[in-house]
Amino acid sequence: MNQQLVITTSSFGALDSAPFDALQGRGFDVVLNPHGKALSTSEAVELCRDAVGVVAGTEPLNAVFMDACTKLRVISRCGTGVDNVDLEAAAERSIRVFNTPDAPTLAVAELTVGLMLDLLRQISRQDAEIRQGLWKKQMGFQLSGKRVGFVGFGRIARKVAGLVAPFGCQTVFSDPLVADGTDGLKRMEMDELLGWADIVSIHASVKEPLIGERELALMRLGGWLVNTARGRAVDDEALLAALNSGHLAGAALDVFSQEPYNGPLRGLKNVVLTPHIGSYARESRILMEMEAAQNLLKGLEDIL
Repeated sequence: MNQQLVITTSSFGALDSAPFDALQGRGFDVVLNPHGKALSTSEAVELCRDAVGVVAGTEPLNAVFMDACTKLRVISRCGTGVDNVDLEAAAERSIRVFNTPDAPTLAVAELTVGLMLDLLRQISRQDAEIRQGLWKKQMGFQLSGKRVGFVGFGRIARKVAGLVAPFGCQTVFSDPLVADGTDGLKRMEMDELLGWADIVSIHASVKEPLIGERELALMRLGGWLVNTARGRAVDDEALLAALNSGHLAGAALDVFSQEPYNGPLRGLKNVVLTPHIGSYARESRILMEMEAAQNLLKGLEDIL
């Protein structure tokens, strides 16, 4: 019997079979996610119990999972973040962990800029109103000349900064791990940045809320918030209150603390919501899946 690989992402190979073929062509039995959704820990355990390698999505891969999957040698995240993987537990069990930090960068950055433009010009709102039979022109704002503050300044934020530069935006960042002057930008403490920026764009990989009631109160009256990083970075209830009060003009979210999202932000006209599609550009998705497959094979090269 061939050794088993499991792919837990629900749409792997849908756009191009090459990543799937790269794994199957090396003689492994490749098992796909049969649920069509992100897996729970128990579902992941059941699916991966006999696997030597996993191409992983966003399911929680913790010590319980690793102890149940005793043959596991490699976890290859199909995506940027590895916050769903217990890295300490993996290291203790000699399980190698990889991710694909470069492939989704441009796709997420382009979506971030698109959400900014949508918020400022109220594109989605006016599209919905026309479809409902209402012809009402909503006054918007230009992105040109706006102050954009990045909370977290990794690959994606740096790409967004480059994309908004031709609009004449002023850009700064807050990130304790990045030196002042990186890419020519000034580093601010987060509290200062929140009060300075017209648009606050979240790009931090965190496990606890960064933006809560206190931080939202520090933002400029009439400002906008964009989050394409981690749903847990923003306190949903505090954001709802800031939007309802009019302190913020709007928010755009691609990520949520609970997905699929079914919360009260759906009822606000000044919010743009997308279903975690940051990497869902065809070119990016194919590249990300191929890198995940190659990383998995690299991690298993000693048994190939």
